[in-house]
Amino acid sequence: MTPRYDRALVWLRRDLRAEDHAALHHALREARAVRCVFVFDTDILHALPSRADRRVEFIWHAVAQLRTALEALGGGLAVLHGCARELVPAHAAAIGADAVYCAHDYEPQAVERDAAVERALHHSGRRLHSFRDQAVFEKSELLTQAGKPFTVFTPYKNAWLKALDPGRLAPLPVATHAAAFEPEPAAPLPSLQAMGFGETNLTSLALPLGASGARQLLEDFRGRMDGYRERRDYPAVRGPSYLSVHLRFGTIGVRELAREAHARRGEGAAAWLSELIWRDFYFQILWHHPHVVEGAFRREFDALRFPDHPDRFAAWCEGRTGYPLVDAAVRQLNQTGYMHNRLRMVAASFLVKDLHVHWRQGERYFADHLNDFDLSANNGGWQWAASTGCDAQPWFRIFNPVTQSEKFDADGRFIRLYVPELATLPAKFVHAPWMLPPLEQQALGVVIGRDYPAPVVDHATARAETLRLFGAIREG
Repeated sequence: MTPRYDRALVWLRRDLRAEDHAALHHALREARAVRCVFVFDTDILHALPSRADRRVEFIWHAVAQLRTALEALGGGLAVLHGCARELVPAHAAAIGADAVYCAHDYEPQAVERDAAVERALHHSGRRLHSFRDQAVFEKSELLTQAGKPFTVFTPYKNAWLKALDPGRLAPLPVATHAAAFEPEPAAPLPSLQAMGFGETNLTSLALPLGASGARQLLEDFRGRMDGYRERRDYPAVRGPSYLSVHLRFGTIGVRELAREAHARRGEGAAAWLSELIWRDFYFQILWHHPHVVEGAFRREFDALRFPDHPDRFAAWCEGRTGYPLVDAAVRQLNQTGYMHNRLRMVAASFLVKDLHVHWRQGERYFADHLNDFDLSANNGGWQWAASTGCDAQPWFRIFNPVTQSEKFDADGRFIRLYVPELATLPAKFVHAPWMLPPLEQQALGVVIGRDYPAPVVDHATARAETLRLFGAIREG
């Protein structure tokens, strides 16, 4: 078959692997020669609030592994540092590429960036081809019977499962077409320091890195998947897959994970597949309703006026609210860049409905600190917890942080790990240490207000205020 192009450039972004890869697969089949590029995009890097960001370091390790994998296939990877919208068209011209291949991105800023790259390529007589790779179903591939985008998860999930066929999850091979790879001239990988970043504690965490790390985690989860449904809500238990950051940066692909879950059957696999479907759901919400980036999905809730007490927000950010499970959750995030999914819901609900801080502040905090931060899922999760989004938690249902603690960390194992000042407390009081009689506080060396904060709010009082705030909007 005559190649469609003499030379193609594959622009890697959120797909940092060398197997089951849409852009690589199509480029290798359609071009005589294929080169690859990754850009540490300064438009993204300069917007980060810290020069010690675990995500940048995670990407650096993933890119290093990816380059080695591509070299083993006969290719290579040019790694650039600068403005991607300028560097990608320039690099395509420099190597004589007729077309650039990449994966779809759904975030508004990324859509605008890709449109700018496409215009620049078109101006020089080149083409941009992009493919679905982050999602199983995307954009308008699933619509209601009325031809509208879904805004409720359960009907979307049912439509997703009904429309699924084996071909949609079939792998898109790379190695079988590797003869088209063209070697890349040797060049050093830009260091973190050269890009203005420093090393973090990433390599000391129990997080395997790169595509090999993703494979290691998947292999471990295969032995635990059947128990996922029963174990996933308990933060002191090894229940989740821990693959979220790898899925975020594409060191493993969603097709492979969905294949695993769909083929496995059973309640555990079905529950895990449902989480992957939630990811697709939020992608299509962001695509069809980009206004969620700036405000509430349900626009009437833009009128909510929270007191936004700065001292309460600071207490939440620093893990000193006086509610142990909430504090443990935020401390876990601050120390590791990870927060257990059940705790994300608890911490978000507490910030909005107990502390009366606007959900946008919490959303930004997660965006700055989560290793697996993804705009669509983070926004969707916060709007769910704040009751402002599509298919959200009803505004009158408010998590009780003590009840959640007693249910999901009954013996306080997780609390003691991240709030060690409470380590001596018996399980009866570790969830609400202010209930411990003063003499016992003295005896155990945990005096509330001295060794651990008193609660910043009373939950019952805060709940009543939340009902008033939301009720005023509903009545209006």
